[in-house]
Amino acid sequence: MKLKKTLFLLASILLLTAATPDKTTTIFIIGDSTAAQKDLSKGKLERGWGMALQCFFDDNILVDNHAVNGRSSLSFINEGRWDKVLAKIKPGDYVIIQFGHNDEKPGAARHSDPGSTFDYNLAKYVRETRERGGIPVLMNPVVRRNFVELAPKNDDDEKLRNTTFADGANLVEGDSLIDTHGLYRVAPRDVALRMNCHFVDANLITHRLEQSLGTEGSKKLHMWFLPDTEPTEPKGKQDNTHYNVYGAHVVARLLADALCEEIPLLKAYRTEADITVDKLGRGEYFDLNEAVAAAQASSKGETTIQILGGEWERPQLPKKSKIRFVLRLGATWKAP
Repeated sequence: MKLKKTLFLLASILLLTAATPDKTTTIFIIGDSTAAQKDLSKGKLERGWGMALQCFFDDNILVDNHAVNGRSSLSFINEGRWDKVLAKIKPGDYVIIQFGHNDEKPGAARHSDPGSTFDYNLAKYVRETRERGGIPVLMNPVVRRNFVELAPKNDDDEKLRNTTFADGANLVEGDSLIDTHGLYRVAPRDVALRMNCHFVDANLITHRLEQSLGTEGSKKLHMWFLPDTEPTEPKGKQDNTHYNVYGAHVVARLLADALCEEIPLLKAYRTEADITVDKLGRGEYFDLNEAVAAAQASSKGETTIQILGGEWERPQLPKKSKIRFVLRLGATWKAP
């Protein structure tokens, strides 16, 4: 009798577990190279801010980044990428929609016009997200680092990855950051107002960031390296569009804060750590021992290192170490 009751109880628990829906809320990101997943081979340092966003939300939020290099609001639809995201959205999920960098380009496969086709595409994303029970969040494009009155001609930001420092523009820079997006930064706000949709002014946020850092300090956010200063870019680079590891995390932190201000429900899930380690490139480090060494070399007191997923060898630390580990997204320590 006791055995039957035990088996019945176990069966009931299993049925209840199977019937319980996934309570994790997903934040989907659709957009271009400024947010996108990146090629991490050979130690490459380029990152999209969307890669780093998971670092700033706890395990109740899953960031699912579908942003792709070179895509516009038009090509993301025409290539079938939007349909794949739509199929994954469940009620209560969020969809961050950020385009503009490539809608500006002249080619028919990507171009759209603000006040017309660009607005139509953004409205389509908003409408279809809602039809799936999701919550759309429109963002306008992040700024380019442009401190010259007349920006260099740029028909494709993607070509910047193939340039060296010597190929970069040799221009005299002023003290003021100059906009390069025009009405593409205005249209997402207009669509958000018309459709009563959440809006985050990523353009203004990043403009203030870059302006506050100035002409020299703002270079530290981007793939901007003098020759022979970065092993992965021996010939140097002057890329004022794309972020490096540091820049992606700075921008992601600011956008996470802005999301929480726009959507107060998210504040409960906002988290912070001094260092993030992740084998998928979402953190500042891939290697835990390197992260520990950086923490030990820091002048800061207690340091929190969060680890995103995977199985890890626990580092041996002195008894009085001020390093604290936080295991997230299923991360575990290897058995001794």
